[in-house]
Amino acid sequence: MDKGKVFLGLCIFFGLTVLGSMLPKMAAELKSYDRIVSVKGLCEKEVPADKVIWPLSYKVVGDDISIVNSETDRKNAAIMSFLKAGGIEDAEISVSVPSISDKYAQEYGSNDRLYRYVATNIVTVCTDNVEKVLALMSKQAELIRKDIVLSSDWDAQPQFNFEGLNEIKPEMIEEATRNAREVAMKFAKDSGSKLGKIKDASQGTFSIEDRDSNTPHIKKVRVVTYITYYLKK
Repeated sequence: MDKGKVFLGLCIFFGLTVLGSMLPKMAAELKSYDRIVSVKGLCEKEVPADKVIWPLSYKVVGDDISIVNSETDRKNAAIMSFLKAGGIEDAEISVSVPSISDKYAQEYGSNDRLYRYVATNIVTVCTDNVEKVLALMSKQAELIRKDIVLSSDWDAQPQFNFEGLNEIKPEMIEEATRNAREVAMKFAKDSGSKLGKIKDASQGTFSIEDRDSNTPHIKKVRVVTYITYYLKK
C-alpha cells in the first residue's frame, strides 16, 4: 500500500473530523447574527433664538400725495429714532421704498373711497441682538402715541431664528446615541441576552421649531438616531 496515499487519507479524515466538530459552533454563531434589536434615541434641547428679523409695517392714507409722502418720512424718522434709542445700530435697519396705490386709478371698484392714496411702508430690523428687539417690542405703545400703528398681518410678524445648530450638533448626537444604547441594554436584559456590537446606525434630520406659539424666541431643537444592535447569549 502506498504510504503517501494513506497519510493523505488520514489528513483528509482528520480535517473533516475537525470541520465537523466546528460546524455546530459556526452554525450557532451565524444564527446569533439573526438576533438583533432596533432602537431610537431622542435628544431635545431648548435654546434661545440668536437672530431676529422684525418688519415694522404701517400704512399712511390721504388724498394729497405730497402729504402722504411727507407723513411717511415723518413716521420713518420716528421709527428710526425709536429703534436707535433701544440700541439698534444703523447697519441693522433697512427702510424699504413705500408701496403706494391710487384707488382712483384702479379699474375695478367704485371711486367713492374714503382716501385716494394708501402707502404701505416697512422698516426692517435684522440683528442677532434678540434681547434688545424683545425689549423694544414691549414698548410699542411709544409708537402708537406718535400715531404709528404697526400692522399685525402675517407677513409683518417677527421671525426668530436659531443659527448655532452646528455648535450643538455633536453634543446632541452623542446624547441621542447614549439614550438609544440605554433602551437597547434594557431590552437585552429583559430578554436574557447581552448587547453586542452595532449592526447599523443612521442619524435623523435635525428639526428646529418654536417651543410654543407665545414664545417664538425660544426654540426646541430635536434629533432622533436609529441604531440596530446584535444580541448575544
